[in-house]
Amino acid sequence: MRRRAVAFAVTFILVAGAAHAAPARAAGPPKSAELSTTTRLPDRRAVVIGDRFYSVSTEDGLYPASGWHTQGEMGGFWTPPLKLLDGVWFGLGGQWLGGGQAKAERFTAGQGYTRIAYETGGVRVERTDVAPDGVRAGLIGLRLTSPTARTVRLDVDAHSELMTAYPWGSTTPDQKAANLPDTGAYEGGALVFREQGTPKVANATAHDFAAMVAADRTPVAHQLGAGHRGPQDPPVICPSTGTPPDRCDDTDFGKGTGGRLSYDVKLPAGHDTTVWLAVAGSDHGTAEARTALSAALHDPAGLLARKVAARRSVAANTVVDLPGDRLLQQSVEWSKQNLADSVQQADDLRLRATEEGMAYPPSKGTLARARWIGAGWPDYPWIFGTDGEFTAFATVAAGQFPAIEDHLRTLRDVSDVVNDRSGKVVHEVVSDGSVYFGANDEAGNTDETAKYPSAAALVWRWTGDRRFLDDVYDFARRNMHYVVEKLDADGDGWPEGLGNVERPGMGVEKLDNTVYTVRGLYDLADMARAEGDTATATWATSHGDDLVKRFDQAWWYGGDTHQFADSLDDPANPANDNTKIFQRHWIGLTPLDALLVRSGQATRPLATDAHAREVLDQRERPCYTGENGLYHTGTGPTSAEGGNKGPACDSAVSSVQSDREAFTINTGIMAVAEGNYGRLAQQRRYTDDNARQQLDPSLYEMPGAMPEIVPSPDFDPPNIDRPETGRSMVLQAWGAYGNLWPVVSQQLGVSPDLGRGRLEVVPQVPPGQPSVAGRNIRVGTGSVDVSAAASATSLRTVVTERAPGTRLLIGQVLPSGAAVAAVTLNGRPVPYEVRRTARGGEVVADAGSRGGRSTLVVTLR
Repeated sequence: MRRRAVAFAVTFILVAGAAHAAPARAAGPPKSAELSTTTRLPDRRAVVIGDRFYSVSTEDGLYPASGWHTQGEMGGFWTPPLKLLDGVWFGLGGQWLGGGQAKAERFTAGQGYTRIAYETGGVRVERTDVAPDGVRAGLIGLRLTSPTARTVRLDVDAHSELMTAYPWGSTTPDQKAANLPDTGAYEGGALVFREQGTPKVANATAHDFAAMVAADRTPVAHQLGAGHRGPQDPPVICPSTGTPPDRCDDTDFGKGTGGRLSYDVKLPAGHDTTVWLAVAGSDHGTAEARTALSAALHDPAGLLARKVAARRSVAANTVVDLPGDRLLQQSVEWSKQNLADSVQQADDLRLRATEEGMAYPPSKGTLARARWIGAGWPDYPWIFGTDGEFTAFATVAAGQFPAIEDHLRTLRDVSDVVNDRSGKVVHEVVSDGSVYFGANDEAGNTDETAKYPSAAALVWRWTGDRRFLDDVYDFARRNMHYVVEKLDADGDGWPEGLGNVERPGMGVEKLDNTVYTVRGLYDLADMARAEGDTATATWATSHGDDLVKRFDQAWWYGGDTHQFADSLDDPANPANDNTKIFQRHWIGLTPLDALLVRSGQATRPLATDAHAREVLDQRERPCYTGENGLYHTGTGPTSAEGGNKGPACDSAVSSVQSDREAFTINTGIMAVAEGNYGRLAQQRRYTDDNARQQLDPSLYEMPGAMPEIVPSPDFDPPNIDRPETGRSMVLQAWGAYGNLWPVVSQQLGVSPDLGRGRLEVVPQVPPGQPSVAGRNIRVGTGSVDVSAAASATSLRTVVTERAPGTRLLIGQVLPSGAAVAAVTLNGRPVPYEVRRTARGGEVVADAGSRGGRSTLVVTLR
């Protein structure tokens, strides 16, 4: 069953990429890779994202109430931190596109745009949506084609909802208190919506929000009124509390208004005519909104072409060739686009700690500009610490360096203001500057404070950007001092606090926090040596070494669990400070996932090879892994209500219930863990799982988009069968970690240390596959091409290096049981070393700093 599904997905990808590529034309996008679907379009969500603007709709071009942070209000049109409209709707000759009489026939996801095809009254319609970068506006182009000459009436309905991203529906204050009524007007051919005033909320300030809607031509008529929702009029209204209907059109948080623009469009026989519509807005009044509207309508086709060209540039980096795994190859291509989609910017943030939504104090400061990698759409498009750290690995592998540098700077800037330069990293920051969780007086998430130095070190190694290192180093140093000195009340070295698994019943000290603290200390030491800070390097290394020495004894649970403990220190029994608690959460993989960079030692994970084999073998069993990926919390004996809900792989009795939801990040971490120990045959099961969520039409919601949670026993029904107000994210950036990093770092073996002018390329060809290759993998200001082939008698690695002044170490991982007979570099015998690593034996040779092409051949015996 699994292999048949994968084979079908590969076939679909190859057909979709070729058969549905759009020809270059005035109305449509230039040719690029595309994926199309024709089934259940009203049930599938779609996102169109630029760095200053995004929209969330269904794939038939309608706008039902969506999302849950403010229930039903997370869809529509946004320019962070402001929602502008619930939606826009198009009527042609009296028939609403996407409605019952003009149903959508096909939805296509392109790289930087989407398209929807309709037919009504003999007129073919192709709708193209794009959010140009750098503009607080979005564009919709309607390409109309008729076999006979005619004039058709085009009606455009728009319904406003000027609303800030925070407060949410359940916070104090909530969005009912913060949201003011909108007004509507018609000015100069445009619908103009405004919300002005000061909410009756303590510490609120006066605002002037504006949204505008106009086309590239003059309307022949207009209307204003409370409705104007196209085929969604009259609307079904979701209540703000309680269980909503399966499908709603608006919510009782809403205080918007509406309008209509009508156009007479002449269609010549057999020729295309394009109408462009723009939606623009601002949280600084109508002047800025009108500037954005004018910029969008000045040259809509040109903006679309520039967006596609920018996405071609994204596609041109990290181009992989995996002849034995085309599914993963396509997943890499679309994941690069997912990451580019996720870049966001907002200006003039007012930074305030909301105490998990229970307060709305005066702002502690402002941030003129924030750029970041959004976590997920539609409910998490803002700034997170944990998400950003995982996404960092995928981002550098994709060569998207500025995005992750901006994200880390934004995290630092917000954290330093809100937390008074304590070194603590905030957890969640909404696009208006509201910090939901992670202030000094809150528990916060220990893991993301410990992760920040590792993310910073990773970016520095890949970019060699000394200015970036100098900029963030002091914050990284303060991060680790905060963890070590403020979050270890009992002095045992294991930090307290929340981690990635925010579930009840855990001990005070969490496994993932420990692992990331060890890694963070070594990464801080590495940066400290580069900065000439010997005292910090010595301090961090000493603490790291101490924790490593004591780690196994403190954390290995053992027995027939074959796993690490999830946490220590039962909170119900303070006397048992070192009690090991076992609950089968996914964080049991973190000792296998996080790599430790230690001076003078080979980079490897924290877990020993023997323990890693036990953990991975166990996690591959049905108690931890389902049809579509790794469960959040595995099954087995438990004292929790409901008892064991799945297979038992051990005899330990947990106090918590299993959670058989498969998150793409958890599956990705399992894939990376397998690769860290050279288990690429086993890794494919997990890279397949995530790739299928993007590319298999029986599984995905939006073609090409990596989701947050996938169909699994405790996530049933899947997103497409759930109400839109109760779904997980249709696009979640951090899932890209599980395919980009295994391919670039493990299979292609690219490991830069550009801050010191060094680059290692030590590939490992997956068993049963002939070769792997990648070109234009960015390292520093240059790039590297890699190809690797393996047979029973030889290994061949070819590296073309375009990174001036970089010393190259070239090699390949030996197959299990193989021995080296001879090694040549560029046809001549060369000295070599066989390093023992967690991946296995690595044959490596020094190729020097000459650049250009280097070919290493290892003859086996």
